Amino acid sequence: MATPATTPRATPPAVPGNRPRMRRYRIRSLTPNGDITENFQIAPALPLFEEAFSAFARGSTLDTDAGPMAIEDLLPGDRVMTRDGGPMQVRWIGSTIYVPGHSSHLERNLHLTRIMADSFGLARPASCLLTGPAARLMQGGPDSVLTPVRTYVDGVSIIETAPPAPVELFHLCLSRHAVIRVSGLDFETYHPGADAARRVGQSLRPIFMGMFPGLSGLEDFGRPAYKRAPCGFSQAL
Repeated sequence: MATPATTPRATPPAVPGNRPRMRRYRIRSLTPNGDITENFQIAPALPLFEEAFSAFARGSTLDTDAGPMAIEDLLPGDRVMTRDGGPMQVRWIGSTIYVPGHSSHLERNLHLTRIMADSFGLARPASCLLTGPAARLMQGGPDSVLTPVRTYVDGVSIIETAPPAPVELFHLCLSRHAVIRVSGLDFETYHPGADAARRVGQSLRPIFMGMFPGLSGLEDFGRPAYKRAPCGFSQAL
């Protein structure tokens, strides 16, 4: 189902009937020999797929072993700093473009979260940070859980906002589930979750796994490294 292209484009037009709306996803990954592959894949615009591509907006800055780097400049093979294990190699980066006011339910109802500078303390974040509905934040000590950013919305320093223009959102995978530093705050990398086998039905599993080159099954994501607060991604859409 992969379709090569040279530049990202927005979601294809809606399809009639009861078929799920489709979305165009950009996928970059690291091969076993260290090469970088890139492809664009058309897949259902369902929460199962959306959450793998919609944590951080373009311009978000990640801590890497080479210093701060904008997420749109990050490449598979780069090493990002993790909360507990030092630098780890980026294995996969996914992104997609959302168009506000588009005919799809997702675009009409997409809400991002804008975190103003110093909302969680000095330089946390260091500057205004825009996150997508899949972003989960870790606050506190090692027993803390990963909590959807939208649960912190207070209408003052942490604000829910609808994008006025097309916005590109990203997510990334390391060799295992981890917490990384983004603009001074701790966020999780992508993992389908401990309940992935239940959520990813047999009919969608080949399509879903096809978005992660080099992984043959859900077990290849490994075990989640941290617990998540019981709040579903789909509630944000």
